[in-house]
Formats: sequence, C-alpha cells, structure tokens
Amino acid sequence: MAWGTPNRERRVLKAGHSSIAVTLPKPWAEAMNLRPGDLIVFDQNDDGALYLKPAPAPGVTAAGAPYLVQARAFDTPGVLERLIVGAYRVGHDAIEVRADVPLAPDRVEEVLGAARGLLGVSVVAQEANRMVLQNFIDPSKYELPQLVQRMKMILIAFLEEMEAAVQRPSRTRRLTTLEEEGNKVLALLVRQLFLASRDWSLARRIGSPDPRQLLEWRVAVYTLEELSELFGGALAALYAENSKLPEEIRESLAGYLPEMKGHLKAVVEALMHPSLDHACDVYHQNACFGETLETVARRGRRSGVSIGARATVQWLPRSAECLALLSELAIDRAVAAGSESVLIEAA
Repeated sequence: MAWGTPNRERRVLKAGHSSIAVTLPKPWAEAMNLRPGDLIVFDQNDDGALYLKPAPAPGVTAAGAPYLVQARAFDTPGVLERLIVGAYRVGHDAIEVRADVPLAPDRVEEVLGAARGLLGVSVVAQEANRMVLQNFIDPSKYELPQLVQRMKMILIAFLEEMEAAVQRPSRTRRLTTLEEEGNKVLALLVRQLFLASRDWSLARRIGSPDPRQLLEWRVAVYTLEELSELFGGALAALYAENSKLPEEIRESLAGYLPEMKGHLKAVVEALMHPSLDHACDVYHQNACFGETLETVARRGRRSGVSIGARATVQWLPRSAECLALLSELAIDRAVAAGSESVLIEAA
C-alpha cells in the first residue's frame, strides 16, 4: 500500500540530552490514524531494518482469551462449525461455545467434528451448554513453503487417484480422506498468514521476510484451495460416471492427468525457488497446456455425452487457469528478487 511519496531520507534529530529521534512521514501517520501521544511498536530485522506499526488499541482482546461463540440456541446445521473454523483461521487459540440451553447431540457432534478437522485443535472442556476448544500448534514450527509443498502432495494424490479410477471403475474412500487432509492444511495456511500479518517477526520465521510478500502468499493459498475443490469435484464425478465414460474421454484423461501432475510440480517449484528464467519457461508451458485442455473440454461438451461425463473433463481448463495464475505469481516473485534478467526472443 502506498501513502504518497514522502522523501525517503530523514535527518536524525537530537531529543533531550542523550536521545535522538526521527520524524514519521505525515501520509503514513495519517493513514494509520496516529496522533501525538499514541504508542507505536517496532520489530528489528536481522539486517538492522526496523518495522513500525501502531500499538493495539485499548480494549482489544488479550492474547490467550477465548473467542466466545454464544447464542440462545444453535439450530442451523453448519453455522457453528463454520464459526469455529473461522475463529481458528484468523488466529484464535481458545474458542468457547456457549448456549442458554443444553447443546443438542447433533450440535455437540458438529463441534467435535470441527475440532477433528483442524490441525492441533482438541476439545478441552465439555458441559451441557458449554464446550471449549484449544489449539496447541506453535505457529513458528510451520513454515509457509513447507505447508505449500504439503498441499502440492495432496493435489498430486488427487490426480493419481483419478488416474487409477480411469483404469478401474471402482470407488474408494480416498476422496473423503484427501478432502479432509486438504482442508486441514489450507485452514492452517490461512491461519499462519493472519498471524504473520500481525507479527512481522513470525512472518520472517515462517518464510516471509518481507511483510509485503504475505499478499502473494494469500493469492497462492486461495488458488491452491480452488484447485483442491476442482480436483475433488472431478474425482467425485469420475467415481460416479466411470463405467459410462466414452472411450474418447477416458483416453483424454489418461493422457493429460500425468501432464497435469508435471505442470503442478513445476509451478510450485517455480514459486518456492524464484528464478526468472525458470518462471518464464513454466509460464509458457502452462499457456500451451491450457489451450490444449480447452480443446479437450470443448470436445467433452458435444451433444450425446451425459452431463456427468462432461463433468469429468470440464474442470481441466479451469485448473490450467489456476496453474497459469500461480506461474504469473512465480514471475512476480522472481522479478521482485531483482537478481537476474531474461532474454525473450522476438516473434
């Protein structure tokens, strides 16, 4: 975010007998709503750089205080679980659920299910109208690149399960397992980003030395989340329609699923290890792959093919678009590194 273009050089001033001071840029101070007497906090980087931000306002919930979810009764299925997941994703460690009446058995199971679906969360107290969940994960132990790599492995497992399903018309319980594991990793990734945005020293420890990179990470996580939903939907459609698939669609999937795996691996590698030459190469390959998959999807829309059968290939072009977005992000990260140039041949 830019708050104008103030002079980047500031003269150090004498303050009192033994102290020194430097003024803050007015546009930044106004954007942060700072007034004389307000407090700011700073964090020192390993290279000596200082990061400043306003101190938390009075009345902000103290660290460690439970996030309270309270209502007269929880009647709508799913709402309670989503509130718990949301509290976890934005960084709350303790979550307390309270109701004026005893929680119904299905709502209790909803809370227990929410806890099972979140990494590091356990139910530590359970009463008739009150339940408390506690997160035991140390955020500094889970680096962003590590979690992205884990998400890549889950997506590859989706594709491998699709490859196996194309060869044998059977349905396993693998889909549910992969969806649950993917949701856990994605929720933790979002949580890490929220925590890092409030603690720059944590951001550096988990792989984002420049706080501005957190926006890039958020775009990457959102795209990985969409890929997970696309792959899960495609696998479900494949389970349902496998025995009725036209041979042409079956052959297309058998040919392009391994390629999808290769492109996914290359894109994540370009994201994790920024190199302008490599990122540009990956971007070009994905562009060509996306055009091919769009052609396959168009063939799948022809009349005479059932809606279910079409669903087994309609996810392909959208998945290629997601990979293209990640490859664009890889180029951005490489350009930001500013350590190399790339020669582009003229058409």
